[in-house]
Amino acid sequence: MRHLPRARLLALQLALLVASGALEAPLSAPRSLVWGPGLQAGVVLPVRYFYLQAVSSEGQNLTRSPPGQTLFRVVIKSLSPKELVRIHVPKPLDRNDGTFLMRYRMYETVSKGLKIEVLYGDEHVAQSPYILKGPVYHEYCECPEEDPQAWQKTLSCPDKEPQIEKDFASFPSINLQQMLIEVPKRFGDERGAIVHYTILNNHIYRRSLGKYTDFKMFSDEILLSLTRKVLLPDLEFYVNLGDWPLEHRKVNETPGPLPIISWCGSLDSQDVILPTYDITHSTLEALRGVTNDLLSIQGNTGPSWINKTEKAFFRGRDSREERLQLVQLSKENPQLLDAGITGYFFFQEKEKELGKAKLIGFFDFFKYKYQVNVDGTVAAYRYPYLMLGDSLVLKQDSPYYEHFYMALKPWKHYIPIKRNLSDLLEKVKWAKENDEEAEKIAKEGQLTARDLLQPHRLYCYYYRVLQVSSEDPSCLVECPQAKKWPESLLPEGAQESACGTLATLRNTLNAS
Repeated sequence: MRHLPRARLLALQLALLVASGALEAPLSAPRSLVWGPGLQAGVVLPVRYFYLQAVSSEGQNLTRSPPGQTLFRVVIKSLSPKELVRIHVPKPLDRNDGTFLMRYRMYETVSKGLKIEVLYGDEHVAQSPYILKGPVYHEYCECPEEDPQAWQKTLSCPDKEPQIEKDFASFPSINLQQMLIEVPKRFGDERGAIVHYTILNNHIYRRSLGKYTDFKMFSDEILLSLTRKVLLPDLEFYVNLGDWPLEHRKVNETPGPLPIISWCGSLDSQDVILPTYDITHSTLEALRGVTNDLLSIQGNTGPSWINKTEKAFFRGRDSREERLQLVQLSKENPQLLDAGITGYFFFQEKEKELGKAKLIGFFDFFKYKYQVNVDGTVAAYRYPYLMLGDSLVLKQDSPYYEHFYMALKPWKHYIPIKRNLSDLLEKVKWAKENDEEAEKIAKEGQLTARDLLQPHRLYCYYYRVLQVSSEDPSCLVECPQAKKWPESLLPEGAQESACGTLATLRNTLNAS
């Protein structure tokens, strides 16, 4: 019998594996797909990013990483050899499903433009090289787009945000005069955590109301980042820096509710919700020492589904009693649940009984198939990160919510569990017995979170809240009397006496 040459025999074996579905066809660099906001010069973000879908020579999207070491790489250079710029380009993030996330942070602006090469080995991928005609601005360039509509179109901002529409439905009109009088009295006492912002001519002014306003650095940084990218409308608003939403008046009450802006909403409050300070700050500081951000988490989701530990997992502080119950359940059912408290503050007397768990890196959470999301003082701000992983999230029923929850559906994107956790073990058992369905829900939740939580979508969301807030003409009222504004960030040489309304502030600035 004639023996086949070794190379031909290996090729035949590979073809049989591909045909049987045991192995996907070899990758084709030209047929692979590359897309995303990081390929557009006008999309200015702290970290620019785009995506790559590996496609086989047969034209099929790969659903697993190509075998062997990943050979994708990105090379970014200025179009002009005279412009030497510093650009940080980390390795592509393998999302373990045939897609890759490419990121880069610019530290200088290029006037001529950028050349982005996406390579697989030495072969160009898709339509590489990509040319971004300049100017291409870096994060700290004071270069706002003067046409907000054009800016929103460039970012592909959605026409509607259901949560924003729901939030502002409680405020058919905004009585700024009432806000200026009532907010300081109701929420600005010594224990308050309120900041009064004024935006005028794309400059930010603020004063703090209350003792606990240190977190204003988070609201400051995103507002300043926005002013560098687009002209913001003139308006005034109040931001709540505390954990709990504040406005509990009903719409039909007299006086009615006030539009306080918060990071977390609840079923019994009327606050207008913005993306949390946590995901906003991590987005702004990505690739600068912050490891858990909305992009990096996507390439650090642990082993493949089949190789994850079949247990539900939780680590966190003792900020809610149900978390203590979770640890007790874990002690009684270690085969189903691995839960531990990493720090005691609210229930210090329980530490001896329940023990203190060692800290674990967040990426290691995803060694487990199932993640338990239990509220902290309010909504657990880890939830968006859990959803971006590839584990199945079991979410506690909660009156609290973040800005993106409205788009998520139980049994489609996550598994709901009762507030008292009485059905948690039952749901874990269901997931173990219905592995294929559990994996499908985990994947659907991950894909939806990837879309909703893209960094450019956060900018769209912030701008939309400010835009809707400014649409009421009563936001531009005359101040009946001048008041001292001790922490106003007036330009140097300006008189530091303004009531906080735009009309008076305009006069103050013009007089200086």
